[in-house]
Amino acid sequence: MDRTKTNSIDVALLILRIGLGVIFMAHGAQKLFGAFGGSGLAATVEHMGSLGYLVSVGEFFGGLGILLGFLSRFSGASLVVIMIGAIVQVHGANGFFGSSKGYEYNLALMAMAATILIAGPGRLAMAKLFPAKALPYLE
Repeated sequence: MDRTKTNSIDVALLILRIGLGVIFMAHGAQKLFGAFGGSGLAATVEHMGSLGYLVSVGEFFGGLGILLGFLSRFSGASLVVIMIGAIVQVHGANGFFGSSKGYEYNLALMAMAATILIAGPGRLAMAKLFPAKALPYLE
């Protein structure tokens, strides 16, 4: 495979990053800023305790990292951990299906974040604007 040209995998990773990044940024913005009808940081921390700070910041900035393709592996790892927490703490007891507030949505998001963690952001990413020596740390 020619690694110098953009291919369908790079385009697929970009599409995945856009969708996943927007979803997490929106959910993080609800928790962090009270955007989109969200409760805001104070209410999030009241509900979740100090973990609310980490979840709010992790969702918003993790989504941003995924979207831009900058520190996307770190962001993917963070979002996988957040989704595991959401399943264990909130949705797991409700069963699988989202119609009963189960964990199917969290599992789908976790699988997408894990894909970016494993594969990286692809060549259509902001990290690629930096010198090649820095790439292992910025992808």
